[in-house]
Amino acid sequence: MTEGWDALDAELEQWAAAGLRLPLWWRDDDAVTPTDALTRLEAMATRLDLPVHLAVIPKAAEDALAQHVSQSSHLIPVVHGWAHVNHANPDKKTCEFPSTRPVDEALTDAEQGVERLKHLFGARLQPMFVPPWNRISPAMLPWLAGLGFAAISTYGPRKRTQAASGLVQINTHIDPIDWKGGRGLMTEAQILAKLVANLQARRSGQQDNAEPLGLLTHHLVHTDEVWEFCDTLLRRLLDGPAHPWRFNERIN
Repeated sequence: MTEGWDALDAELEQWAAAGLRLPLWWRDDDAVTPTDALTRLEAMATRLDLPVHLAVIPKAAEDALAQHVSQSSHLIPVVHGWAHVNHANPDKKTCEFPSTRPVDEALTDAEQGVERLKHLFGARLQPMFVPPWNRISPAMLPWLAGLGFAAISTYGPRKRTQAASGLVQINTHIDPIDWKGGRGLMTEAQILAKLVANLQARRSGQQDNAEPLGLLTHHLVHTDEVWEFCDTLLRRLLDGPAHPWRFNERIN
């Protein structure tokens, strides 16, 4: 039984034999200001010609970030909640928009987020809502389109195309960081086994292959190992059946 990169290469060969194509997108979270790490992220995106959907924390976002993004053809700003602050109860997983929070209050934060980033980024901003920690109360979803959002992005294979009326679900599926084990690179075997299983399910029709396959990164905490793994992985996918995908909707 093949494992690791050999297993990925074998699966990609199956895709090629079946004439299948794989939409591939990239989301990077927690941007607030230009940094050396952001420069490295942009350089990688440029080399690969794969745009990065930069999830910007509205409350902390700086004018300098907007100026930097305005000069880049590979950084696409999207809305990352409001303040990236936990409002969940102590016994629950971290979440800025938990079901225990009043919906009106949560929606006010989401609206503040999009309005502030519209002010900073103008037409460059894309109407995608990325809740911090990839968690959000279902009660919020029917109202997000009314705030001008056209998409929501969390983590894991989507269960349906539309999260709510007028709100498409576009998730991420690959996270290379070992968040519980020191924030370095998760073992390649773990990452690749999960990815191969995802690709097999897509190829067989058990999962939605119309949903772009998403890489989730966090440039501010990357080690060299994480950077190198992401570069290798994206090159391998793009050399195979993957083609770059970018979200492009007009924001109200």
